[in-house]
Parts: sequence; C-alpha cells; structure tokens
Amino acid sequence: MITNRKITAASLMAATILAAQPALSDGWRDDYQVIKFGVLSGENERDRVQRYDGFRTYLEDRLGVTVELFTAGNYDGVIQALAADQIEFSFLGSSSYAAAWSETDGGVIPLLASKSEDGSSGYYAIIVSRCEDGYSSVDDLAGKVMAYADPDSTSGYAVPLYNLVNEGYDADFFASNPFSGSHEAGVQGVVNGTFDAAATYENSETRGIPQRMIQKGMLEEGVVCKIWTSPEITNGPFTARANLPEDLIEEVRAALEEFPAEAPDAYNAMAGNTAETENPAAGYTRVDHDRYQWVVDMRDWLRQHRRGG
Repeated sequence: MITNRKITAASLMAATILAAQPALSDGWRDDYQVIKFGVLSGENERDRVQRYDGFRTYLEDRLGVTVELFTAGNYDGVIQALAADQIEFSFLGSSSYAAAWSETDGGVIPLLASKSEDGSSGYYAIIVSRCEDGYSSVDDLAGKVMAYADPDSTSGYAVPLYNLVNEGYDADFFASNPFSGSHEAGVQGVVNGTFDAAATYENSETRGIPQRMIQKGMLEEGVVCKIWTSPEITNGPFTARANLPEDLIEEVRAALEEFPAEAPDAYNAMAGNTAETENPAAGYTRVDHDRYQWVVDMRDWLRQHRRGG
C-alpha cells in the first residue's frame, strides 16, 4: 500500500520535473506580441488612422496580439521602416512596393492586392486641374505648375512622369514640377491655386482621391476636372517582410482575405465604399513579385532619367 507521504513525495517530484521543462511554445506569438503595419501618406494622418482603425481592431481580435498602425509624413518613411524591421506589414502602392523590394534586396513579399466588384484589380493615375481654368489636356499646361504627390508614389509620380515623358512632355514643358507631399495635398493645392494641375489617382469614375475628398467635405463637386488618364496600373500589394515567420505571414494573409466577410463595416470604411459607390472594392486577390516586375523596371528608367537631367 502506498502511503500519503509517498504520494506527496511523488507529486512534488513530478511538479519539479514539469517546472524544469521549457514552456510550451505559442509559435510566432512568443516573439511578436505587437504587430505593426504601415499605411502610406495618401491622405492626412487623422483620416488615415480613422479609416484603418476598424481593420486594426479586427486584426487584434483575430490574432490575439496588439496591432499598431504606423504612419509617416511621406512614402519613404514607411519603406525605410520595413527595411529597418520596425514594422512587419504595410499597405503599399505598386511603386512603393518596388522601392521597398529594391531597398531590401528582395526582402519583402507581396501578399494580396485589392479587387473591385467587377473583378478588376487595377487603378489609374490622373491629372486634375481647376474646372474654371478650362484646361482640357496636358497641352494646356505648357509653362504651368504641375505637381506630383511623392517620389515613391506610383500614380502620383512614377506612372504619370514615365508616360508624360514618353508622350513628349519633358520637364521643360512645365514651369515646375514640385512635390505636394500627398495626393490630397496636391488636389487641395490645385483648388487653392498653388498648382495649376496635380497628379493623383482614381479606381473608377466614382472612386478615387477627388471623389473621397468630396465625400469627406474637403472638396466641392465640380471644382476639379480630370484632363489626363494613364493606362491601368496594377493595385499595390499588402506586403510582408520576408524574414517573418511563415505561419505569421499566412495567418495575417488569411485574416485579410476574410476581413470583408467577417467585418464588413470596418472593411467598407477602410476601402472607402459607400452605398453610392459604383463597382466598389470587393476583397483581395493573391499576387506575387512577377506582377510588379514592370514597376521595378519603370523605377530603373526613372533613376536613369533623373541622372540624365
């Protein structure tokens, strides 16, 4: 018969052995109690934080860790944060993804690009001017101030510059080509008369930066008019650092894929969908680097163009 003393001794020995064993691993959560994702400076910081807050909350609930939003005053701030391992994920444009890919020697992975209700997954660079000025094409901007958004913006700089130069509009055609700092700042500069025209983007006739500014009360309808449209641009990717644990990347990718169905109000707020939006954003499609190689090549052309004066 086993005595109580023997049972107690055995229990103590088992407890000692158990305590000496390493704690069970919780996978990537052991090293990533806080996940940070970056958002580019397409609009003012207050609106960025508000628009993405529902996604941040959804991701926290889904992953069971703290999720923080990272913003910077320009695109390069987000790119450098990725390169320095200060943030884990970011929503990027095509050109800023290409910049991050080059800056990190391929150390980022494109995961998902947004798609619209009709299945398209692209958007357009546009140039806008004040309607009252009566400009109808780029030809009318000779000797005028035409602003770009940011050096790392796809639609706000890389695509319009690349296409305009190839259409015969070099830098000497304009009085100057300043950077406004963001898409909204460029459009607002046009409204205020600081710029004669500015590059920005739209997804369709009813969804884009000018349309969103009208919805937010920042711009009255009929004040700015579109005078140039680029060929279609592939939507920029939600991007991960390549040195993250694979299971972390896959969990976040799955969470974003299920975001529209699991939290539709938060998704629509982030995507800018309203009841009046035609062809609204409708989820995501998986992408890889090959889809953006042409943007890397375009950025190489831009660097050579700048070196050539």
